[in-house]
Amino acid sequence: MLYMEYKDYYKILGINKSSSADDIKKAYRKLARKYHPDTNKDQDAENKFKEVNEAYQVLSDKEKKAKYDNIGNSYSRFQNKGGNPNDF
Repeated sequence: MLYMEYKDYYKILGINKSSSADDIKKAYRKLARKYHPDTNKDQDAENKFKEVNEAYQVLSDKEKKAKYDNIGNSYSRFQNKGGNPNDF
């Protein structure tokens, strides 16, 4: 079975759990501009850009964010019990 490692989406975007939807969007836009492969030629920029997009896709959607927050640090238990990483 393929497992996805736990990623702290709040840390990736540089925000905390109590951040508003507007704060999430602002953080995403700032980092997306910074790491966009068309403007940042650093070798790791594309991977960072994808990671930022992934974090935003989860945290900007109320249902996905609720699931993510509910699982939180219990992610390894979720994996061990056969949780599907594609649930996000």
